[in-house]
Amino acid sequence: MASAPATTPKTVKLPLLRRISQIFFLLLFLGLLILTSLRSTPGVAGDLHVHAPVRLFFEWDPLVALGNALATHALYRGLLWSLVILLPTLFLGRFFCGWICPLGTLQHFLGSWRSEAKRGKQRIESNRYKRWQTVKYVVLIAGLAAACFGTMLIGWLDPFSLLVRSVGLSILPAFNYAVRAVLAPLEHSHSGAISGTSAILHDVLQFTVLDFRQSHFAQGVFLGVVFILILAASLRVTRLWCRAICPLGALLGAVSRWSVLGLHKDAASCDKCNRCLLNCQGGDDPIGGANWRKSECLMCMNCVGSCPHSSLQFRFFRKEKEVASPDLGRRRAVTGLAAGAVAVPLIRANTGMGKDRHDRLLRPPGSLQESDFLSRCIRCGECMKVCPNNSLHPTLEEAGFEGLWTPTLVPRVGYCEPSCVLCSEVCPTGAIWQITPAEKGWVVGVGQEKRQPVRLGTAFYDRGHCLPWAMATDCIVCEEWCPVSPKAIFLEEEKVVDSAGNIKMLKQPHIDPSRCVGCGACEYACPIQDHPAVYVTSIGESRSPSSQILLSRS
Repeated sequence: MASAPATTPKTVKLPLLRRISQIFFLLLFLGLLILTSLRSTPGVAGDLHVHAPVRLFFEWDPLVALGNALATHALYRGLLWSLVILLPTLFLGRFFCGWICPLGTLQHFLGSWRSEAKRGKQRIESNRYKRWQTVKYVVLIAGLAAACFGTMLIGWLDPFSLLVRSVGLSILPAFNYAVRAVLAPLEHSHSGAISGTSAILHDVLQFTVLDFRQSHFAQGVFLGVVFILILAASLRVTRLWCRAICPLGALLGAVSRWSVLGLHKDAASCDKCNRCLLNCQGGDDPIGGANWRKSECLMCMNCVGSCPHSSLQFRFFRKEKEVASPDLGRRRAVTGLAAGAVAVPLIRANTGMGKDRHDRLLRPPGSLQESDFLSRCIRCGECMKVCPNNSLHPTLEEAGFEGLWTPTLVPRVGYCEPSCVLCSEVCPTGAIWQITPAEKGWVVGVGQEKRQPVRLGTAFYDRGHCLPWAMATDCIVCEEWCPVSPKAIFLEEEKVVDSAGNIKMLKQPHIDPSRCVGCGACEYACPIQDHPAVYVTSIGESRSPSSQILLSRS
């Protein structure tokens, strides 16, 4: 009995090269993300700067560049590097999705597992082209239409924003906690071998992947669950996110229609064994007798490597029937445009603005005015991940639906470090404009003589909760923690009467609004845990001319 011809070494080599490329770029992405973690003790003298190109993948992202250009009518520094991906796509097709994208790699790995839902004929059928794969083009059109109206809602679904937001704000903190929870008891084991090995392992992990502090983020559980569900969906439908939702994949698919590299099918040698469909990642119909769908192909090369007769090859300038453009249709295109155009005014008309805005919405130092901020922010979470005091968190309702998952300072969790401008360094789109410590103006003797400091807001006292004011109890913690010079919190000695009728002298704190920068250190340090006696609101922030204190203290 004759056996089927074996695939040639050349066809087997292509999927192997693709795997090497995927692993390399996945490790590169994770490495850059880990480098945004704090590697030393916060609050000490040191170089608070990021010395690695942590924005690299965002600068390569054509979706971020195009959305940024449409929303702001400009292109933030570094985003022109997206041409490194966009131009080769014109010649090679969606190579980025199959060879580089870290989210695609994770889905590829999980999608290769043989679940009960993907066996035999079911697996072959699941890898055929489906009409629902056009949904991602509707998402792309809606997102770009919204960008034209001045908002980067498409950042919710950008694959790199999704990865940083999910892994950086949920998965890595969970990993950090799990490792310490396991190793801490082992390090105190009565067995010298166990404690020594655990200590060495802890040191190695601390040097490589662990954060100095255990961070936690608002909505971290939700972000992690959504991410896990996205990956788990690939167990049932291969690369469901890439096929049906990813707007970056849709953009690259639309551009790839002009690519000169395509799939050649040798009909004479093809016996329609369907092996090419067993590991097809894009659902692009490499099968014989069907037109190949260029815009859906992820260039994974699995079909070429699986064909036992070498009937499939990728060639330049081939002349065969194919479906070059996305099978979208006029109705779906209009639906996408309408969705994007209607969403922005609908959201903004029903969001608190002006006096109705959330008073605790404190943006990071260097943030643009709110409308400009929302036109640039892609909700990636880089600023939150890099913050040394874990003070930046994703919003839920503080900034309305349009501002969902944008950064806000939560002083009760952490305050803004005076010498730190890391959030402005890592922001890939300029929503947080890059500033220097001198421009921030919070460090004594650095830039304060030349310009007004950046103000995030102003602190206020709730005297009903303040120990010196309400309970005749000594407390000057807030004044001690105030980092600006001269201090924004000053103390006035007053005679008070306690519950026993005794007269005593107490130092009662006051705020000088002309000096307060809204860093949140006083609120963070306040010993009243449930409801701090001093709190920071956004009034007086530098970025908003309308949000100012009109009456100065006389």
